[in-house]
Amino acid sequence: MKLIIQIPCLNEAETLEIALNDLPKHIEGIDEIEILIINDGSKDNTVEVARNWGVNHIVSFPQNKGLAKGFMAGFDACLRLGADIIVNTDADNQYCGDDIEKLVRPILDGEAEIVIGDRPIDETEHFSPLKKKLQHFGSYVVRVASKTDVQDAPSGFRAYSREAALHTNVINNYTYTLETIVQAGRNKMAITHVPIRTNAELRSSRLFSSMFGYVKKSMLTIIRAFMMYRPLVFFSILGAIPFFAGVAIGIRFLIYYFGGNGLGHTQSLILASTLMMLGFTTFIIGFLADIIAANRKILEDIQYRVRRMEVGEDLK
Repeated sequence: MKLIIQIPCLNEAETLEIALNDLPKHIEGIDEIEILIINDGSKDNTVEVARNWGVNHIVSFPQNKGLAKGFMAGFDACLRLGADIIVNTDADNQYCGDDIEKLVRPILDGEAEIVIGDRPIDETEHFSPLKKKLQHFGSYVVRVASKTDVQDAPSGFRAYSREAALHTNVINNYTYTLETIVQAGRNKMAITHVPIRTNAELRSSRLFSSMFGYVKKSMLTIIRAFMMYRPLVFFSILGAIPFFAGVAIGIRFLIYYFGGNGLGHTQSLILASTLMMLGFTTFIIGFLADIIAANRKILEDIQYRVRRMEVGEDLK
């Protein structure tokens, strides 16, 4: 059983060695532990620090491509290197390395394909009260969209089985954390979560420059993922709002009409017709999006088979 721990890096020379020293050297049930660094266009000596420490593998981008691209590049490399389990962690030592054993245990025991580490958000001192509330709210929205019980959706501390990694795909360029949970939940993958510990903050987050930017990008990511994996439900809800508003206005017009005052409320009839047509059109768009989503599932299956062939696995 081979475990590869992947660490996305962007100018992490000051903290990388601390994070590497914290990683486990042995886990019961694991025969090999290797470390892979994704150098996402670092301008400092991140790569030199990694090589001096003795990192097994390095994937480098000549310029920054973002967390999501780096995450998937790491997955592709880990699969080619024969990883049975892939753990993703951060280079700023946010997560406690000893808890990697907690992450991989449900996969080793055959209980899950994906394991998410739940941070003690309410006890984390460097999280502001607003950020704590937003983290909880964001996780709730992801749970609803994915039909999972993941408690800490933004957590980047997670483990994937080889099969789960082969099925994973990230479309957005912002982050992998939210979309992959929605994707896994909708694809009926076995996903669970375990409590983990966090270390003191060594640097501020580089994923977002402001709380407003974080909220905006996170909500757009969740909405886009929901549209991709449940398009009919999404557009039906969206279309129901103007449709039933039009129905209500139409009923109001009829009440006035049969009361003998219909001529003075012709505008209501026009507005009701427009809203109902808008709602119906949105519902039709939902049907078309659902058909496209069915084609996407076929493409995902093709991608899965291609990935297996690329990493040298026979198709069964």
